[in-house]
Amino acid sequence: MANAIVTDRLTKYFGGRRVVNGLNLQVREGSVYALLGRNGAGKSTTIRMLLGLLKPDFGTAELLGEEVSQITPATRAQIGWVGEGHPLYRWMTVDGAIRFVRPFYQQWNGEFVDQVLDHFDIPKKKRLSKLSNGQRAQVSLALAVAPDPKLLILDDPTIGLDAVVRRDFLESIIQIIQQQGRTILFSSHILSDVDRVADHIGILSEGVLRVDCPTEHFRESIRKVVVELSEPLQEPPACPGLLSSSASGERVELVIVNYGDEHRAYIDSLSPRSMDVLEFNLEDAFVAYTRGRKGTMPVFRREAMHV
Repeated sequence: MANAIVTDRLTKYFGGRRVVNGLNLQVREGSVYALLGRNGAGKSTTIRMLLGLLKPDFGTAELLGEEVSQITPATRAQIGWVGEGHPLYRWMTVDGAIRFVRPFYQQWNGEFVDQVLDHFDIPKKKRLSKLSNGQRAQVSLALAVAPDPKLLILDDPTIGLDAVVRRDFLESIIQIIQQQGRTILFSSHILSDVDRVADHIGILSEGVLRVDCPTEHFRESIRKVVVELSEPLQEPPACPGLLSSSASGERVELVIVNYGDEHRAYIDSLSPRSMDVLEFNLEDAFVAYTRGRKGTMPVFRREAMHV
């Protein structure tokens, strides 16, 4: 399958600091790819370079087969974007925003826009400044999707929304995803949202892509092992794939990648009184990995998985 997004050694500096560091990213057509990372990891900078809003210092980026700096109007019309905070001209009415955006596109699904506005009780004559954050989020999404884009890019679209509004926004995204062939790239700080919609994740750390694999593979590869010993451990734990460890008296907790026979053998050598292997949700797995790992592990790299 072809790639909707490809970057080659994409790099950006700010004030001598390398914010995005030689990024090689591939997002396949039809996939829902979540770009994750802690604050300052380079997510928004990457998205701004992909959209042509920020010029890279080195490297290239392609969207839908065209280099970003030379993208044609026809291809740009196939790319939708929802920015962080849902930037809109807030002095406009909802109807004014629709009439402002509509002429930029040859294709426009006005029925979809009307359905969104009707579903969320958003009056067309109301100024955007008078809408709630959730209503502005839905207007932004409707305007981005109305041209029926092949590629939809969302930069932390649910930030600042309460739980109910966020759920409504997410349900809208899920319905959009169900249209076959559309590719979605989005960043988010809310990992429960990611777990619901993304089939693939990339984790940036200090501008480097440390993880690039299916969401389920990442979540299921990290385990917490809780061990009760007969006496306190005399030496720090040492086993392959160990992300972190903590000990309190006879209780030892290990966070391990690709838990298997080798790890069981190591724990058996400690003569434990009991042992529990616990699964992580995506948020817990993300926190464990980003807290306990500075480098890249091959198990979470696309090329090592042959996917």
